[in-house]
Amino acid sequence: MSEVQPDAGPDDEGSFTRELDRLGRTLPLPDEAAQLAALERQLHLTKPTGALGRLEDLSVWLAGVQGRCPPSPITRPRVVVFAGDHGVARSGVSAYPPEVTAQMVRNFVAGGAGVNVLARLVGASVRVVDMSVDADLSDLPGVSDHKVRRSTGDISVGPAMTREEAEQSVRAGMAIADEEVDAGADLLVAGDMGIGNTTSAATLVALLTDAEVATVVGRGTGIDDRAWMRKCAAVRDATRRGRTRLADMVDVLAEVAGPDIAAISGFLLQAAARRTPVLLDGVVVGSAALVAHRLGYRSRQWWLAGHRSTEPAHTRALERLDLEPLVDFGLRLGEGTGALVALPVLQAAAATLAEMATFDEAGVSDREETPGPSA
Repeated sequence: MSEVQPDAGPDDEGSFTRELDRLGRTLPLPDEAAQLAALERQLHLTKPTGALGRLEDLSVWLAGVQGRCPPSPITRPRVVVFAGDHGVARSGVSAYPPEVTAQMVRNFVAGGAGVNVLARLVGASVRVVDMSVDADLSDLPGVSDHKVRRSTGDISVGPAMTREEAEQSVRAGMAIADEEVDAGADLLVAGDMGIGNTTSAATLVALLTDAEVATVVGRGTGIDDRAWMRKCAAVRDATRRGRTRLADMVDVLAEVAGPDIAAISGFLLQAAARRTPVLLDGVVVGSAALVAHRLGYRSRQWWLAGHRSTEPAHTRALERLDLEPLVDFGLRLGEGTGALVALPVLQAAAATLAEMATFDEAGVSDREETPGPSA
């Protein structure tokens, strides 16, 4: 467990920041001995060295984050979809009305969304968390246990939420990570749902990578040119305000993000603290990963990029995090779907390292040493 107690109440502004700084400095690294053992085992499997390409690198990573070689099969992957409405959606930056967020939460619970289909396919389970949906979802058991508020402020004209709400949201994400790890999850996926959330995500990416606004604003739900221009203006104005907050990531989240993205940031940070691997999804999760990385640079060692979204801000975030996506299929749905499409690749990496025979075990001749020059 981390030194930060996720269920603690808000304190003075500097207290929580200091706690996060302390956590960030003490994050663990993957097990180096297990990684070295995995590299050594790869040399003796019945194949030419390097013949499995990136699967070999992934198997070494997985051995490190699990702390064992060969790595165990991934049998209890867990997706947590963080849902929240964004006030900027009412400024015409999305092709869908804000009401869709609550409707999709009900679809998740009923098992009818894309994330549900893919989760069933790869043996994952799905949890949906209402952080700031602009609706009463109390009839859905457990969904709104961590709810902070209904929707956010419109970031094109003012803050997304208060500093206190940002702290509450980060703590909620940390608590959720603890709940899932304690329940036995061996790999976590953060997903997102929220009309308008790619506007907040693009703002975070612009701020944390110092990118020009127009280079990180994408089409989101499929907006037309006029909506794209409105979205650029919203990101531009939010970014100007956010630049004055860069000394404190919680202040940044309060100004331009929302409870959903803040919770994902805490979730990713706490997963690293709990030595639990994470498959990242698309642009919204990528923006939260930038925040978590600022809070604790070692956290990145516990994450893999599942896929590359078509949103330009996602590519920028992956470049800053130095993460290469496992797949690039032109996905932009969110929910955790891209990470789930990539999960079988990671499962294949684990299986090949664990189950392939060595040359000695199979009675297969290893490669001959190249003779050196004669004396």
